[in-house]
Amino acid sequence: MKLWLRLIVQLFSWRTRKPLQIHEVAVRRFRVWPTDLDIYAHMNNGVFLTLLDLGRYDHGKRTGIWNKWKKIGWYPVVVAENVTFRKSLKLWQVFDLESKVIGWTDEAFYFEQRFVVKGEVYARAIVRIRFLKRPRGIVTPEDIFSVTPWTGPIPKLPDWVLAWSKASSLPKGKEPAPSSWD
Repeated sequence: MKLWLRLIVQLFSWRTRKPLQIHEVAVRRFRVWPTDLDIYAHMNNGVFLTLLDLGRYDHGKRTGIWNKWKKIGWYPVVVAENVTFRKSLKLWQVFDLESKVIGWTDEAFYFEQRFVVKGEVYARAIVRIRFLKRPRGIVTPEDIFSVTPWTGPIPKLPDWVLAWSKASSLPKGKEPAPSSWD
């Protein structure tokens, strides 16, 4: 429910916000709501993940790619996330969520997203995203760029992001993935 309330609030402002190029940083301002808190009176770690979705959605809407891909039946899915928390966000605290595409491989795109208070990073996430198409199928970055050209300098993924991606990957959906605690 929290996501839907925040989404409604955000929807009213997209038309008035400055458009972005796909390589630029999208910045979205939020405030910690009472419903975001956990038993320790700071923003719950799960809320961070929910807001990451809104940050990427904001990036897609402001670059114009969201509507374009929606028309052709493409949509993003999160494959993996790595979040590092540095400082707590407290009730009513204002923070910016910064979202930027930091690179891609032949299968996925990578976003870096930061929770920032007065220029200081409180938390950072690296998110690996794949695109699927309706009714079924995978969209490669090559497919994406045929419809939405990259307009900025080509980023190079940091080696540690590639290593994390490889180390944290699970088998593909049709491959076996037995649960064994050995």
